[in-house]
Amino acid sequence: MRITLINQAFHPDVVSSGQHLTDVAVGLAERGHEVTVITSRRAYDDPAKKFPGFEIWRGIKIHRVFNTGFGKKAKWRRAADFLSFLISCGGRLLLLPKPDVVVALTSPPLVSVIAASYARWRGAKFCYWIMDLNPDEAIAAGWLSSDSFAAKWLERLSRFSLQNAAAIVVLDTFMQKRILAKGIAAEKITVIPPWSHDAEVRFDAAGRAQFRKAHGLENKFVVMYAGNHSPCHPLDTVLGAAKELAANQTDISFCFVGGGSEHRRVKLFAQENKLANVHCLPYQPLDQLAGVLSAADLHLVVMGDPFVGLVHPCKAYNLLRVNAPILYMGPRPSHISEILEQINGQLPSGWSPHRNPAAAVKTILELKQVVSQAQRKDGEHLDGCFSQAALLPRMVKLIESINQKTEPR
Repeated sequence: MRITLINQAFHPDVVSSGQHLTDVAVGLAERGHEVTVITSRRAYDDPAKKFPGFEIWRGIKIHRVFNTGFGKKAKWRRAADFLSFLISCGGRLLLLPKPDVVVALTSPPLVSVIAASYARWRGAKFCYWIMDLNPDEAIAAGWLSSDSFAAKWLERLSRFSLQNAAAIVVLDTFMQKRILAKGIAAEKITVIPPWSHDAEVRFDAAGRAQFRKAHGLENKFVVMYAGNHSPCHPLDTVLGAAKELAANQTDISFCFVGGGSEHRRVKLFAQENKLANVHCLPYQPLDQLAGVLSAADLHLVVMGDPFVGLVHPCKAYNLLRVNAPILYMGPRPSHISEILEQINGQLPSGWSPHRNPAAAVKTILELKQVVSQAQRKDGEHLDGCFSQAALLPRMVKLIESINQKTEPR
């Protein structure tokens, strides 16, 4: 079966959606399918970094197309980068052999419209893998007015993608409810969370020690936010807590690892307030992820109040993989609050609301006392039903089953 996968990020990029799509591509190729990927030549979080325009990697044909590299410092820059990728993606698709199945993610926004239109034109089946939901997310963030022409137009395009999909994959039941509310048939929707990285992630005592030594974090209680720094995951309350703790809790350090539009703002806040307890680092290579995640004593999972069912903090699964204590800052109920309820007592965890740095400080100090007495377990994992071993085969089987004329091998 010929399968075309479309997303802005793919191997060797380290952003989450690229890693998960890479897992799927490898899984499909290992099953004997002819897999082609359309992706960007530029690294997702570092536009200056470019990958080869074409290569065959593990049997997968990777076509990396042109897009501008203006970056994320302004909305017009992001829009230009997105639009140039969409144009290049559409042009490259015209040159490819007819696929049986087209799978598109949601980066950049509207790439699903290109994929759905192409699949419809070529008589292929379209699978829509929704990592975040737009324009709903943009409206919730205040970037668009729900009554604006742009929002209504983008909603029509979104519904076009949903209606033309033979299968829709969502990440949690809250996102499923959002799609159902748009009038989409329930039988088209499958909930498959984005999995932890079983092969690469585990509690790594040696990697923990190495990372902490390299960044001056020895003998510190390390509070870490690792992943995409987006307005959907507001960090103002966390930064306020870091500022409060800087004066009288010098043994607590905050480490922000990753990228995104808000990563620069975190750096600027730390510089302006002269916060020696704040460390900012870029995305780390996947082969070092276990050590990085193991280095923290407390991990932050943050979700903005309006974004339940619109975005999905998949970082939680790797944190469960390394048995990391978690402080969740966000609305309840949500997918994350449900997970923490399910594992109640198996690892230290807590909750704190947004816009209350004092409450965050109190919860961090309470967890610090508990975590200092907790024993991290190297051989036990709490990711369970969220592991790659459990979820990747489901995703591969779903894609194979879309084309009813081709039996999975």
